[in-house]
Amino acid sequence: MRKILITGGAGFIGSNFVLHMRAAHPGDRLVVLDKLTYAGNLENLASLKEGPLYKFVKGDITDIKLVDALFAEEGLDTVVNFAAESHVDRSIIGPRDFMETNILGTFALLEAARKHWGADPDGKRFLHVSTDEVYGTLGPTGFFTETTAYSPNSPYAASKASSDHLVRAYFHTYGLPVVTTNCSNNYGPYQFPEKLIPLMVINALKGKPLPVYGDGLNVRDWLYVEDHCRAVDAVLEKGRLGETYNIGGRNEKKNIEIVKLVCSVLDKKAEEGALKEHPFEGGREKLITFVKDRPGHDRRYAIDCSKIEKELGWAPAHCFEDGIAKTIDWYIANRDWWERIISGEYMNYYSLQYSDRSVKQA
Repeated sequence: MRKILITGGAGFIGSNFVLHMRAAHPGDRLVVLDKLTYAGNLENLASLKEGPLYKFVKGDITDIKLVDALFAEEGLDTVVNFAAESHVDRSIIGPRDFMETNILGTFALLEAARKHWGADPDGKRFLHVSTDEVYGTLGPTGFFTETTAYSPNSPYAASKASSDHLVRAYFHTYGLPVVTTNCSNNYGPYQFPEKLIPLMVINALKGKPLPVYGDGLNVRDWLYVEDHCRAVDAVLEKGRLGETYNIGGRNEKKNIEIVKLVCSVLDKKAEEGALKEHPFEGGREKLITFVKDRPGHDRRYAIDCSKIEKELGWAPAHCFEDGIAKTIDWYIANRDWWERIISGEYMNYYSLQYSDRSVKQA
């Protein structure tokens, strides 16, 4: 039985990964550590019950004493680090939180792993989850590979690049058993409503403006979150220590294409009577509003994921059209989830259902 610490496990990708691991590896003990800031939602994990195979701890990865106590008390042999501040717009407005969580938090986890695994690293593994944004921006052609030079263009990307370098240094300096993954844009269930796809789905349902940066021609490679979880699982089990694996969906789309597709899908559902909202007169594309581009907005990302495909036998299972259809259906079926977030009511869940599950600190 592995004893796995999953940081940021109540967030979008983290909670999907926790649920994946519970189903794929029912014998592992999962310890989830999450600060439960604005994007961490304990309701994402409501289907799991605490016991010998699952524990939730509310806490900050920058809390060195807490992290050290978790390693000591749980006998952790595996770390999957999803915990991060990840929204570019927020990093432009207030970069300090990104430096603290993404750099100092990763440092605290690495130090705890080095302390507790130093004498016996065999069978241990530290997987650091990162982003393709560390590579900067691409022109109209080409792809990011694992050897692409880092060139981050936002405070968020710079903080993730810094954490990637820390992880690499701990492998080469201390022999810590690390692997790193750099993924493209994720989408799917439980994504916080400020991100592009859920924002467009929710605003289109409510008849609100659909804000699109600049000319809307920025290109991203979109990865369905379930495919990402399977990839991380594969790297955790079979990835070579000290290596980086790029994870992409092979689904390049312009932002404006995505917004128009969301409008089209919802218009069709409304016409068929599958929505409680009435058809929007003239179609929901009328809601599209172009707004001033954000500073340092990278033009194009695209990942070459052939390394993980060849070495580990992983490949994305969802084309974008299938993934976006499943995603839209999820948001329609889970209105209570996102309506509570938008209204702020979901924070009441913690005070009513969550008791402090702290660990003894040294």
